[in-house]
Amino acid sequence: MVASVGLGGRVDLEKATCSLKRTMYEPEQFPGLIYRMDDAKVVILIFSTGKLVCTGAKKEAEVPRSIAKLQETLEEKVLITYL
Repeated sequence: MVASVGLGGRVDLEKATCSLKRTMYEPEQFPGLIYRMDDAKVVILIFSTGKLVCTGAKKEAEVPRSIAKLQETLEEKVLITYL
């Protein structure tokens, strides 16, 4: 399953790379940060524009749960700036 979401704010990918576990960010190769969640078996591509692509969910209910958890983490660590 693949889903796309807009968070409505900008994400600092450099800081997110340092703050989040299980990330990969090589802006010369790909403009998004690749984040592998620990508890859910999903991979989320995070872009600086605040757009996300969630892949790997087996059930539809995993998508909003994973996105909500990521958004909460980004807000706690002040990695997202709302416009």
